[in-house]
Amino acid sequence: MIITTFDHMHIKQAMNLIQQNYKEERQFVPCLLENTIIPDLSALADNKLGVAALEGELLLGFLCCYEPWENAFGTNARGIFSPLHGHGALGGDKESIYRMLYQKAAQNWIKQDITYHCISLYAHDEQAQKAFFTYGFGLRCMDAIRTMEKIAVRQTTKITMKRLEQADLPKIRTLREQLSVHLSESPCFLYSTIEEYQSWLSRAEMRNSIIYAGFEEDEIIAYIEVIQGGENFITENKEMMSICGAYCLPEKRGQGIVQSLLNTMIEELAKEGYQLLGVDFESYNPTAYRFWNKYFEPYTNSVTRRIDEKILTKRKEGYYDL
Repeated sequence: MIITTFDHMHIKQAMNLIQQNYKEERQFVPCLLENTIIPDLSALADNKLGVAALEGELLLGFLCCYEPWENAFGTNARGIFSPLHGHGALGGDKESIYRMLYQKAAQNWIKQDITYHCISLYAHDEQAQKAFFTYGFGLRCMDAIRTMEKIAVRQTTKITMKRLEQADLPKIRTLREQLSVHLSESPCFLYSTIEEYQSWLSRAEMRNSIIYAGFEEDEIIAYIEVIQGGENFITENKEMMSICGAYCLPEKRGQGIVQSLLNTMIEELAKEGYQLLGVDFESYNPTAYRFWNKYFEPYTNSVTRRIDEKILTKRKEGYYDL
């Protein structure tokens, strides 16, 4: 096996690996659609940040990423992201293939001062997860999915469910602010400054989303926001909608409110022709982790690793030739 730079000549075999790995995940998550469109890999070949594992002319595996971005996840580090279609490996000895791919890819990434590495894996690909977990990666985000079937729920609080109009969006600003505060607390520590929050709020209120809210008299106590498209190529199917925000007042939880709100949304979206509902969430948000895993089936695990930036200083001083 040799490891070389991922190039355009590898794309055809890479597409076959992506399809094969997707088919393997469908065995565990049958509601994933059989036919889905895989994005073009040309840009991943153009940036020369990816690597390929070859045995003769046979592509055993590949690991590519998008262009690096600064201040990854709000840090001072430079980061990269390898999407769900940015890597793949043949069955059998996937773990060893991924280990060798990452060792070479990480060497290339460090040369460009990229110290925050993020990779989206299939939730049931145990070999791939073991390869990255043993190389210092930890779980950060998850994608999950369900069909448009209603949830069995016993609602103990009388509330009114309503789909909001664009003019009503300011009514959920307080809940969005509380969600931001919640995400900044332990164990999430996803802190946003006032400026960052206001910038996010402006973008959120301008996006083409659908929001369902639960009212107790005139007060909104919970909301769920959905949008077309999500964090990976699977979510781009026209028959799927993705949850991009949700919050319920802490004192109102455990009363079936969010479940009832989900049911209202599911019923209406199903009438509009949608078949699937997705959600992505941080695995270290305990409230989200418990709730979404109860009603949705995970199909991706995104893992991250942050390299100690001191290695960049050591390399630039000539003590470590990468």
